[in-house]
Amino acid sequence: MGTIHLFRKTQRSLLGKLAQEFRLVTSDRRSWKILLFGAINVVCTGFLLTWCSSTNSMALTAYTYLTIFDLFSLITSLISYWVMIKKPGPTYSFGFERFEVLAVFASTVLAQLGALFILKESAERFLEQPEIHTGRLLVGTFVALFFNLFTMLSVRNKPFAYVSEAASTSWLQEHVADLSRSLCGIIPGLSSVFLPRMNPFVLIDIAGALALCITYMLIEINNYFAVDTASAVAIALMTFGTMYPMSVYSGKVLLQTTPAHVIGQLDKLLREVSTLDGVLEVRNEHFWTLGFGTMAGSVHVRIRRDANEQLVLAHVTNRLNTLVSTLTVQIFKDEWARPVLSSGPMPPNMLSISDHHIIQMPSLKSHTDELSPMTSTPSKPSSPPPEFAFNTPGKNVNPVILPNAQARPYGLGLQYGSAPYGAPFSQALGVPGIGSTQGLRTGFTNVANRYGTYTPGQFTQFKQ
Repeated sequence: MGTIHLFRKTQRSLLGKLAQEFRLVTSDRRSWKILLFGAINVVCTGFLLTWCSSTNSMALTAYTYLTIFDLFSLITSLISYWVMIKKPGPTYSFGFERFEVLAVFASTVLAQLGALFILKESAERFLEQPEIHTGRLLVGTFVALFFNLFTMLSVRNKPFAYVSEAASTSWLQEHVADLSRSLCGIIPGLSSVFLPRMNPFVLIDIAGALALCITYMLIEINNYFAVDTASAVAIALMTFGTMYPMSVYSGKVLLQTTPAHVIGQLDKLLREVSTLDGVLEVRNEHFWTLGFGTMAGSVHVRIRRDANEQLVLAHVTNRLNTLVSTLTVQIFKDEWARPVLSSGPMPPNMLSISDHHIIQMPSLKSHTDELSPMTSTPSKPSSPPPEFAFNTPGKNVNPVILPNAQARPYGLGLQYGSAPYGAPFSQALGVPGIGSTQGLRTGFTNVANRYGTYTPGQFTQFKQ
């Protein structure tokens, strides 16, 4: 028998989790409207696909794909309501706003893939153009146009509304804007409708319906079936050109990039933060877009030792919260060394004798120099030392300890070496970054000082 877990939680399947979240969304009455439009969309799309098969029209098929995109936009709006209901947790500490970004990105990419499929099918039709039946072509056009406009204008879709305004304009919007300026110059009252730029979804619905109407008239008048394929290519290009800027914008949000239009404002705010009282340095700043209209960021602030951490934190947060809603600020004080004298074994981060090169240097005393019995200084010779004679090869040498060239940790204390006591000048200090210095040693081995007794061979550390 296996181990019995009395209080083990049952693991839910993926479908069970989706069903639980769906019940959570449907508990809000505002989502019922979206579900109703979604059901109508499925029925309408089914009829349109049937009419596409009966008419053999590629242009109507391309226009029906816009109705399928409306279904994706309704699902995105439903996810937006779910994001509003869900609260941040340990797993998703920043919330669930990136789910609606992912939904917008997936919807626009799928619409572009549908447009590429239409272009591929249209290229095949140019080689062998089939006959087009216009019986339900015009009916399907107006049904799809009415439903698309009714869905776009009736259901509030916050993610797509934000992306359509924040993303760059499509080539279709730019051309229509040029025509609108000319038209508004004649009729100024239309400027509120056509300027500064039209809704891209409404624009592509109207442009696609206009292309289908032209297709219907040319087929009815001249039996010019190739115009259906040309209209399908035009609708596919308009769909791709409209969705591409939105997919680029949402993709940059998913990549956690900083929006280009707020970089200047962030630089200005960081300069203001660096001039606050007590702030010494602002570094390691990183800001990114968390969701549509929501930014997150983190920054490290170094302050003076006598500054108030909470006061500086409040001022920094107050300055940056105008742009960054989710902000993490790390405050740390500028610490410097306070000399603390301690004796004992040398810590591992101190330089040791083995970490130095031993280089032979000429000595400053001769073989005949003798130490005075009362002091460690040599007796003054009656003649100049041999080192100053021209015929002296410098045979009398003592080892001098020099620091190794390899890097050492910054901020180490002072080290007292243990050079031989037989010379008047011996190694005194070893300070990293400065080099070795020569010092004068006295004959007193144990001299009382302020901090205790110094014994040769011991190491004294100044701790930062």
